[in-house]
Amino acid sequence: MSIYTFSSESVSEGHPDKVCDFIADSILDAHLAGDPASRVACEVLCKSGQVVLAGEITSRTTVDYERVARGAIREIGYTDPAESFNADGVKVIQFISKQSGDIAMGVDTGGAGDQGIMFGYATDETPELMPLPIQLAHRLSHRLAAGRKKGERAWLRPDVKTQVSVRYEENQPTRVDTVLVSTQHSADVSQADIRDYVASCIAPEVLGKWFGPHVEVLVNPTGQFIEGGPSADCGVTGRKIIVDSYGGMGRHGGGAFSGKDPSKVDRSGAYFGRYVARQVVKNGFAKRAEVQVAYAIGRAEPVSVRVDTFGTGDWKAAEDFVRKFDYRPAAMIERLALRKPIYRQTTNYGHFGKPELSWEL
Repeated sequence: MSIYTFSSESVSEGHPDKVCDFIADSILDAHLAGDPASRVACEVLCKSGQVVLAGEITSRTTVDYERVARGAIREIGYTDPAESFNADGVKVIQFISKQSGDIAMGVDTGGAGDQGIMFGYATDETPELMPLPIQLAHRLSHRLAAGRKKGERAWLRPDVKTQVSVRYEENQPTRVDTVLVSTQHSADVSQADIRDYVASCIAPEVLGKWFGPHVEVLVNPTGQFIEGGPSADCGVTGRKIIVDSYGGMGRHGGGAFSGKDPSKVDRSGAYFGRYVARQVVKNGFAKRAEVQVAYAIGRAEPVSVRVDTFGTGDWKAAEDFVRKFDYRPAAMIERLALRKPIYRQTTNYGHFGKPELSWEL
């Protein structure tokens, strides 16, 4: 019998890297709202009181980047003027130019915006067709953020990391072994109170049937987490690609999502791969499926398409099914309606497993 433990992590919107991702996707949505054909490749760095915006943007609409960045930071919850990183106090530095004509030449004709490989993954182990470890980790970090916003505990702060370890037998989840939560907090709370809130309130609520006396709950294992967010750490876009996808359970092509318009196949190809993998599982071809697609810059047709069913179904039928889809960038964009300003809702707690997104149908 195959027995193993698999762990996945999540982070909240207050994590420094996610702050950067959210600013980048906010800028992307602002451009798409005014010009759906905008070409956006926005990178962000946050450190202490500095926010650096860089990248290439070509658009018919004008966006006040500083206003958008401050609004995103405020929405996350960094508003305390006593902290070096706060919405009204940060200095916003901009290094933004237009998209290269060499790239535009290929994209304008419907080609891919870059070369690369993308993966989509789906499994029947949860209703969302997502791996259980990453789904539970996301729910934990999201629940802590919701508790902070509702004022459940005055000591909660925006920066949170979670991790869930699940025991598998014959590739099916059988129990949760360990839950790890590191949550930023004010200086006037005891670690006992924090642990009681997480272990007695948050973990049982989120884990539901997976929670029991066998689950080890670790809370702030260093002893405290007072200094957090970009005031204490440096954030950069695109550093949470495994958090954004499948928690390591499915493979990743390496390209980040946030700050990129859908002509970048890093994003649209990964979203469409997820859509196709879901169809494989939903239609009963397999219990697990991973779809890989690869592109050459400027070319519309992919250079390869592959599906792996991990021995859980009819691989040949799944391959025939997968090859019926149209993987040209323009076709993927149209099928999933990717020109709309939808990307701020993808930034946090995973780009997959959310029923409101078109690639989750």
